Amino acid sequence: MEPLTLALPAQVVATDAALALIKELEGRHGKLMFHQSGGCCDGSAPMCFPLGDFIVGDSDVCLGEIGGVPFYMSESQFAYWSHTQLIIDVVPGRGGMFSLEGPTGRRFLTRSRFYEAAEWEALVAAGKAKN
Repeated sequence: MEPLTLALPAQVVATDAALALIKELEGRHGKLMFHQSGGCCDGSAPMCFPLGDFIVGDSDVCLGEIGGVPFYMSESQFAYWSHTQLIIDVVPGRGGMFSLEGPTGRRFLTRSRFYEAAEWEALVAAGKAKN
C-alpha cells in the first residue's frame, strides 16, 4: 500500500470578498501584485499595487498567489508569520494610502490561522517551514 501524502496547504488564501475586489481592481489597473507592508505608515497591511510598481528584493518571499496575483512579504516578517496561513479579506474602510483599493471605501485585511499539525509537518517536509 502506498503511503498517504498530504497536499501542501496554501500559505496565503483569499476570501470571496477579497477575490471579487482583486478582480475589480484588475479591471481598472491591469495585472496586480501584493506586498504585506511591514508596519510603517500603513501598519502591517496587505498592499495592492500594479504589477511591477513595487520592486521586490532579495529579502522578499513570494508566499503564493491569490486570484492569480502574487503575494510577497519580507523574510523577517515571514519568519514571524510562518506558523500561520494568511487569509486576505476585505472590510469597509480606507486602505493604505499607497494601496489601489484606497478610493473604493474598502480595504484589504490580513487574518491568520494556525496550521494543523499535519499541515505543518507537510510544510516542514517540503522545506517551506522550519521547526
